[in-house]
Amino acid sequence: MEETAAGSISFSQKSSAYQRSWLLSYSIFAALVVASAVAIYYVGLLDPARWRRAAPALEDVVTRMYPPDFSDRRLWIKPLYQTLAMSMAGTALAVAASIPLGILAARNATPFAFLYHPTRILLNFMRGVPDLIAAIMFVAAFGMGPLPGTLALAFHSTGVLGKFFAEIIEHTDAATIEAVRASGAGRLQVLWHGYLTLAFPQLADASVYRWECNFRNSAILGMVGAGGIGFQIYAAFTVLAYREVLALLILVLFLVTVVDLLGASLRQRIK
Repeated sequence: MEETAAGSISFSQKSSAYQRSWLLSYSIFAALVVASAVAIYYVGLLDPARWRRAAPALEDVVTRMYPPDFSDRRLWIKPLYQTLAMSMAGTALAVAASIPLGILAARNATPFAFLYHPTRILLNFMRGVPDLIAAIMFVAAFGMGPLPGTLALAFHSTGVLGKFFAEIIEHTDAATIEAVRASGAGRLQVLWHGYLTLAFPQLADASVYRWECNFRNSAILGMVGAGGIGFQIYAAFTVLAYREVLALLILVLFLVTVVDLLGASLRQRIK
């Protein structure tokens, strides 16, 4: 009887804890829905007057974009190459910087515990600076061209990948790491044969995905003078060459699709 009563009390406690957890989850969800509704109202998405005023202007721009004008396509080869080169170089620099920073920011792997929080703060700062703002700063320092764009992509991507790498390393299998240590491996061997070896597929997957993002972002950075096809789009907009703008957007869409398909294929092979 005592065992039955104890089991009944235990079940009641678990049921009560589940109900509290369920109530908390739905309360948070309801709060997020309310906050989203307030944000939608605040930014004017529900203002019909603004939509009515914008409709004629949007219709005029769309009408003047058709048909697309590809007559200057030969002039776009170099900017397109710059865009591709910026995305690849920026991603390579970010990966190279993110590996040591990710290790230092991983609580279970960092060899210097006192650097854990400073590294996390540094990554938060780098991730918090948008690549467009970073591009403006680097353009002011280095002048116009693909170099400031590459540095801007590398700066922001290091913050993003460093955070991802740290989280991936922290979720590696602890038993396997302990087995590597028990075999007599030193600290560097544990990092290489333990953490990095176990995390390699996820690290590579995150790096490829970041390259895809950087290719899309590099098409925008040219609008602030950081090189690439974005500058051609901005220049066409400034002279109201909307047909050329549409042609450039079609070209960018095609290349982004190709890069996304290539990235998906690479991630599938890595897995």
